[in-house]
Amino acid sequence: MCPFRFLIGGANTLILKKNQGHLSESNLLRQLQKFLRFVKIEHTLFSLPLIFSGVFLASKEPPTIVMLVLILTAATGARTAALALNRIIDREIDRRNPRTAVRELPSGRMSLYEALVVLAVGSGLYLGSAAIISPFCLPLSPLPLLIFTVYPYMKRFTALAHFGVGLGLAMAPLGGWFAVQQSFENILPGLLLSLFTLFWVTGFDIIYSTLDELFDRTENLYSFTSRYGRTKALRISALLHIAAFGALALLFIFYIKALAAVPLLMVSGFLLYLEHKKAEDVELAFFKINAMLGFVILGMIVVGVYFP
Repeated sequence: MCPFRFLIGGANTLILKKNQGHLSESNLLRQLQKFLRFVKIEHTLFSLPLIFSGVFLASKEPPTIVMLVLILTAATGARTAALALNRIIDREIDRRNPRTAVRELPSGRMSLYEALVVLAVGSGLYLGSAAIISPFCLPLSPLPLLIFTVYPYMKRFTALAHFGVGLGLAMAPLGGWFAVQQSFENILPGLLLSLFTLFWVTGFDIIYSTLDELFDRTENLYSFTSRYGRTKALRISALLHIAAFGALALLFIFYIKALAAVPLLMVSGFLLYLEHKKAEDVELAFFKINAMLGFVILGMIVVGVYFP
């Protein structure tokens, strides 16, 4: 038998195994991209600056690297669980909405079982990190998950559902505060930051709801936009953002007091204003401006606390 046949056969086997390896890596990458799209990992740009704002506001000394990593892990787990809950509960509504029908669950690219696994992993990561941070944080940690479980059902019977989103994200700075303080004492600065977050997030969720005005009316879903019309809804959103800036100003006047942070306070007010000037462009108003605003708030607090 010709020895070249063995060489050729061996080469073909190596090529086949190499191709299978590439296919396996490619499939793994596609799966990872699917899960990242499912949980909208880029939306952590809203919550992470708020959480760390709470951390630094509560810290007289810079937190340790270990503490920061634990807080980051808890935040990532909580955000993952919150998005998974929302997608699972709303999957039938999303299937009927042309804007959201392309999402992973309604389109069939992800199974309900896979979504439940994501929810379990995110929840476990969040609760486990909270337990390691401190025994004080663990009993409080289910509260945000409860809020994000209730919120999707609220829009089925009340336009106040926007406040459900705001309240859920308002837990972020409080979570950062409690991770450091581990008590309810002297909590007022943390509450003011949380109040800012409540008004800010509720306001920009109203802007986001303008994308679904017609669908919400057709499906009898409640939002300020579907109940009162786009113009009135945007006015309510503007009032909420004025209230948000008021809470931020109170935090600055009574607790931050750093002249070096004044420009950042002014920039935050300008970004809130710009969000309404650009409300027609929801991609810009909702995603880009809000992401910038979160980091401006974080910068203001870091400058105010550590460079008074």
